[in-house]
Amino acid sequence: MIELRPYTQLGRANHGWLDARHHFSFAGYHDPKRMHWGHLRVWNDDIIAPQSGFPGHPHQDMEIITYVRAGAITHRDNLGNEGRTVAGDVQVMSAGTGIAHSEYNMEDEETRLFQIWILPDEKGLPPSWGTRQFPRGERSGSFVALASGMPEDTEALKIRADARLVAATLQAGQTADYAVAKGRKVYMVPASGRIEVNGVAATAGDGLAIRDEDLLRVVATETSEIVLVDVN
Repeated sequence: MIELRPYTQLGRANHGWLDARHHFSFAGYHDPKRMHWGHLRVWNDDIIAPQSGFPGHPHQDMEIITYVRAGAITHRDNLGNEGRTVAGDVQVMSAGTGIAHSEYNMEDEETRLFQIWILPDEKGLPPSWGTRQFPRGERSGSFVALASGMPEDTEALKIRADARLVAATLQAGQTADYAVAKGRKVYMVPASGRIEVNGVAATAGDGLAIRDEDLLRVVATETSEIVLVDVN
């Protein structure tokens, strides 16, 4: 089953400095049919204006992945962590018992990112934060795990959930396969371009909620960047 969720039909909140689309119920957007997808709770598609961002705020017991698509985001938290994550790279925050952080676009151009929240397997663990460079060339033509709680994904940033985030960049006409274990769910979004997944067409920003599929065959009908989360 592959359910297409067009970008134009997602929840939206435009605050001027932030133009956000919500794949799942979040803040002022509520849709009882789109509360979560397995343990995937939030997928926000954010555009942040230059020299603006999210002031300090707390989180608890959530795995939060930020996938930067354009520009950069600067993170600071009450643990003393500070870092700048640029387009193509990923940062991970395990909120655990509690963490307060801010995220600002300190650049002179807008920042575009996906912020993805996954429910942890275990609550009450110490909070942590990390970032890593993942040059797009490393995932050219095939899916590469960028953040994962699965033991086989040794090169990925670690999260505390039975889940993984993977990405691929495909040239027009290229194909990439992704195997789905029995009983698991996938949520996929083309960050750019246009694709077909097992014959279902999607364009940049669309969501694809997938279950009961053993193999996903992704065909790029134009040059595309694809992000997916695999969860239980």
